Amino acid sequence: MYRTRARALTAAAISAGTIAALLALPSAQATVSTDVVVNEVYGGGGNSGATLKNDFIELRNTGSAPVSLASWSVQYISAAPGATTTWQVTNLSGSIAPGATYLIGEAAGAGGTADLPTPDATGAINMSGTAGTVALVTSQTALTCKTAADCAADASIKDLVGYGTAVVHEGTADAPAATNTTSVARGAAGADTDQNGADFTAGAPTPTPGGSGTGGTPEPGPLRIHDIQGAGWVSPVNGQTVTNVPGIVTALRTSGSKGFWIQDPTPDANPATSEGLFVYTSSTPTVAVGDSVLVSGKAQSYYPLASGDTVASTSNLSVTEIGTATVTKVSSGNALPAPIVLSAANVPATYAPDLGGANIESTPVTPTRSVLDFYRSIQGMRVEVDDARVVGPSDKYGEQYVTVKPDEAATYRGGSELLGENQTPSGRLEVVAADGSNPQVNVGDVLTGATVGPIDYSQYGGFLIAASALGTVQNNHLAPVVAAADPVKQLSVATYNVENLAPSDPDAKFQRLGSGIVTNLATPDVVSLEEVQDNSGATDDGTVAADQTLTKLTAAIVAAGGPQYAWREIDPANDKDGGQPGGNIRTVFLYNPARVSFVDAGAADVNRTTTSTQVTTQHGDPALTLSPGRIDPGNPVWNSSRKPLVGQFRFRDHDVFVIANHFDAKLGDQNQDGRFQFPAQSSALQRSGQAQVEHDFVQKLLDADKKADVVVLGDLNDYQFSPALNSLRTGTSDGTGPSILTDLISTLPTNEQYTYVYEGVSEVLDHILVSKGIKDLSYQVVHVNAEYADQASDHDPQVVRIKV
Repeated sequence: MYRTRARALTAAAISAGTIAALLALPSAQATVSTDVVVNEVYGGGGNSGATLKNDFIELRNTGSAPVSLASWSVQYISAAPGATTTWQVTNLSGSIAPGATYLIGEAAGAGGTADLPTPDATGAINMSGTAGTVALVTSQTALTCKTAADCAADASIKDLVGYGTAVVHEGTADAPAATNTTSVARGAAGADTDQNGADFTAGAPTPTPGGSGTGGTPEPGPLRIHDIQGAGWVSPVNGQTVTNVPGIVTALRTSGSKGFWIQDPTPDANPATSEGLFVYTSSTPTVAVGDSVLVSGKAQSYYPLASGDTVASTSNLSVTEIGTATVTKVSSGNALPAPIVLSAANVPATYAPDLGGANIESTPVTPTRSVLDFYRSIQGMRVEVDDARVVGPSDKYGEQYVTVKPDEAATYRGGSELLGENQTPSGRLEVVAADGSNPQVNVGDVLTGATVGPIDYSQYGGFLIAASALGTVQNNHLAPVVAAADPVKQLSVATYNVENLAPSDPDAKFQRLGSGIVTNLATPDVVSLEEVQDNSGATDDGTVAADQTLTKLTAAIVAAGGPQYAWREIDPANDKDGGQPGGNIRTVFLYNPARVSFVDAGAADVNRTTTSTQVTTQHGDPALTLSPGRIDPGNPVWNSSRKPLVGQFRFRDHDVFVIANHFDAKLGDQNQDGRFQFPAQSSALQRSGQAQVEHDFVQKLLDADKKADVVVLGDLNDYQFSPALNSLRTGTSDGTGPSILTDLISTLPTNEQYTYVYEGVSEVLDHILVSKGIKDLSYQVVHVNAEYADQASDHDPQVVRIKV
């Protein structure tokens, strides 16, 4: 126990032996503790050969009266601290009875086979298994001393043990070194002589919690969960230390960002204040569902994907949580609060309020206003969804989406459809198993029975159920679409985003794409491909050619029973067309030369990457100066984006002009589930500009021949009702101009208008548009990817059959 500085000794009182002893001691003398001491230290938890999974620190009260630990902490520093080394802190709570022990569980390792006994408090300190220093401190402020003398002079240090080769220790020598299988512990009497080397011995770890009221006897602090959550979007005590917040453990998260949820079973009367929150532990939590606990730590509004502490770097909403947590168990086996059953009856009809782009955090949480408000008002609380239909398939991270409103905007295959700008279906809700498992569900499948867990907010934005109980999967065997075969006299043209296709992709991907083109698309005469990468894939080595990628794909088509397709494409300038860095994605024409011919135009030595093709006439008919060619590639609207590829095809002595596209992506747009409503779409302006340039080019073809057959297709990265599609069709962003193209997706029944599933929303990104002269046609979206957990691409292809 560190209390007083060393007293000066008179010269007459100093003998030679005394001088030698003083030289071996720190520069300050300490007095022993007469009550609470550090009793045992173990840092090998989870290491190789260890039995226990966690490190621990054990305290002991050798006095005759209870001692409150409410404002105390245990702290750790490495054996040889450097200039930037800091003490790690675990806050304590409750009290310790006379003669009792008090167990603090610390960080877990990857090994070990046995859990600690239920600790009286938990922290996240990762201690060395062999050498280090542990201090018992009567405050919760991190120590600053880094030498034995300085620490001896710190009156806040109640007790201290340095083990192994620690620089900071009590007395003339450290306690013995520990190992992965041994701790250092005081003798049976718990004596403290302030000589670590004499007071401690190494031996098998013996973690002993207080338990049954003989150790910690904590009391709830002044704040409840609803006080920490508050009636706004950000915690009113954000950044402050909270002490002994009571709650029942309702669920654990044992993978990813580890921790657990607690909920207060005695709610307040304010519907805007949640009664649940997340406790971040960093290591596997040592509590169990049903434990009644008191949690101390730092209250924080955590913004997923924020850069450091810079909230402005993300448009996400925050998650209120307690971090750097110390946990005291009060009891176990408690009943859990009943879950809120989510349905069309209590989930609002509006997903997000229209605030003109303003920050929703500047408004009060109003649970009846929108889905975002409602879920914020119950964030961290247990909810239940019964017989939930899947509207977004499982991804590789085990994330999937269900609907709590099965009749809302349903697609003909079981999804949930986007019917207008900023009209996110209000029943859509993400589900993630809290244990990290993956149910591998497809759109239309059902999680039968009850899916139960706390409401959380996703790392990438959007509310979710962290399901501690997942409904049983009912596989409804969603069948892939197969297009009708082409009549001999019809030209078939398809578009297919093949998602960063590179030669290094698994053979299975090429095989599935080949089979999809042959079987599901019925071997189109012309296929526009998007996202074809160069021969070195994402390796940024200056390669721009893609012949190896295309050779491998066309061989896979032949292997699937299809024809030997030829291709036309234009290599992009290195790293100028966006997409995955180094990948040099581009659009490509595949065509079946047995059915259709390509009209090559322009000199072979023309730099087609930078030279624009133009509309000209030959024998009174429209033609291209470059085929294949690019449309106005130097225009700023194409900066860091793919340039349209235009080609002239001949089918049964008739010319058809095909324009393959991959417009600018939605990267950088604000989150539909985020703070700013409605979200800003910074990318929309560039797509509208691209659409306008292409509209004007199509108009030139039609000026040359108003009945010219023009097919515009590809991944346009925007919706059928967007300003970009309006500009492409009519030349005006509001769609009021005369239409020169028909967007075929809009001709389908409403419940079939989708080509892509994004975070549980079925929507349109891919399009086929045709000029007005093309009247005799049939059109299909071929659903083979986007609705399935197992995908060859994240987009669905589509095909149009034209009688020319």
